[in-house]
Amino acid sequence: MAWSLAAAHEAIARSRPDAPALVFRDRRYSWSQVADRARRLAQVLHGAGLGCHTERSELAGWASGQDHLGVYLYNGNEYLEALIGASGARVAPFNVNYRYVADELRYLLDDARPAALVVDSRFADTLAQVLPDVPGVRLILQVDDGSGTPLLPGARWYEEALAAAPDGPVPVTPSPDDLYVLYTGGTTGMPKGVLWRQGDAFTECFGGPDAATEAELVAGLNPHVAVVAPPFMHGAGQWIALRTWLLGGTVVIPSHPEALDAADVWATVERERADLLLIVGDAFARPLVDELDRGRYDLSSLTVLLSGGAALSVPLKEQLLAHLPTLMIVDGLGSSEVGGQVSEIATYGNATTGTFPLTAGNHVLSAERDRVLRPGDAELGWLAKSGRLALGYLHDESRTRRTFPVIDGVRYGVPGDRARAWSDGTVQVYGRDSVTINSGGEKIFAEEVERALRNHPDVYDCVVAPRPSDRWGQEVVAIVRRRAGSAVTAEDLVATIDTSIARYKLPKAFVFVDDIARSPSGKADYRWAKRLAEESAAAVDDPEVGAG
Repeated sequence: MAWSLAAAHEAIARSRPDAPALVFRDRRYSWSQVADRARRLAQVLHGAGLGCHTERSELAGWASGQDHLGVYLYNGNEYLEALIGASGARVAPFNVNYRYVADELRYLLDDARPAALVVDSRFADTLAQVLPDVPGVRLILQVDDGSGTPLLPGARWYEEALAAAPDGPVPVTPSPDDLYVLYTGGTTGMPKGVLWRQGDAFTECFGGPDAATEAELVAGLNPHVAVVAPPFMHGAGQWIALRTWLLGGTVVIPSHPEALDAADVWATVERERADLLLIVGDAFARPLVDELDRGRYDLSSLTVLLSGGAALSVPLKEQLLAHLPTLMIVDGLGSSEVGGQVSEIATYGNATTGTFPLTAGNHVLSAERDRVLRPGDAELGWLAKSGRLALGYLHDESRTRRTFPVIDGVRYGVPGDRARAWSDGTVQVYGRDSVTINSGGEKIFAEEVERALRNHPDVYDCVVAPRPSDRWGQEVVAIVRRRAGSAVTAEDLVATIDTSIARYKLPKAFVFVDDIARSPSGKADYRWAKRLAEESAAAVDDPEVGAG
């Protein structure tokens, strides 16, 4: 049996109605309370005439037969209620990046074509600017977030709508074929809507148990208390929150969802006796380590720190483990298109980055995406996955066929990471092809250079991007945020990383900045980095640096 989100959530709620399901600020909701609120939201959507109009079996992988609900919120109980409630009404939810300005939001909504939106009041003014260009919106539910923003014309207050909704089950049956839609972050290009069957996302994205019956689902529960630090508007935060629920656990949301507050995160772990903390790579780990250096917290309950969505470097793993030597750090790699893929575990005295066991269902495809490479093949290929995958990209047949090639009758998902499969059963992941730099005919992976730079103790953060070069076509520029009080120079950094990467990969220029532009999920904004790199002019005084 495959599961929809709503069906699984209802089944788990029946088995543990009074157990804690969600904690956010002063709100503590039991499983029965969350189920009731999600069910009422489903009634509101269904009552507005929203749902599924064409069954999945009649559609191509890039098409949708359902109405779409845009979730335009900071982290809070309303976000997760929207995901479950939409599923209960057979409406497909999708994430809206709350950092978008009006033009970006207009592009997203034009592509996603929502019939309904749930929006925090503080974003109402931006939404109002683009609503005239989104004629298909029939329902807006506005969350009173304390900002004092008045209700949008024609909108309904979220809590009032839930209170007025009928009590009881929605008169539709959710299907595992119903869609879960996740828009990519758009840090290297325009955002794309990735379409998943909920039945496939249930295991591949959310990590739900592979249960054939409700009894098996309930028997497989493994409740834990998870503090989810990243925003739900990106996959990592959504997936771990839903994974926690699908195992019967408690989702804990830090009190300040607008930005990472390291003191708040550690205080939340301590107060709730959480055993799992989700972060996103170095951008989250650095301030968390800094706070551990400053303060004292009882974190004895914490057993697992999970990082996904961006690289977590070895130095920061080691610093976290120095503070918390009994901690297990799980560094996961996945993507919107294939779900979770590979992972590595770091414990005290044993930390690495970038090399993962090549587990079942994961592969490396040739550069042309026409054959599967054998372990030990020297060719630089593409990390791929087979099995349950996303259906495709909304409205985009050509990109769908490119990302999901079929080889000898097997469909693969190729999200864009370049990799090599070694003969010892591991895979070396070099980074996204979309952020590679072609210098003198050589491919240079931005993330590989970034990893080398992060090993320097005076580098607080960095990102690598290309700029045009008459000689090389493109050349590497490193944008670096120094640690406070550091006066490290470009020459110092080159001398350090010269021993860990080939000389043609060394930056031709360094730009020192006060901060690195990143999304709230911790991912680098490579479009910003590229603009800054192209404006840079201060080259390293070494004619051989960067030479092929």
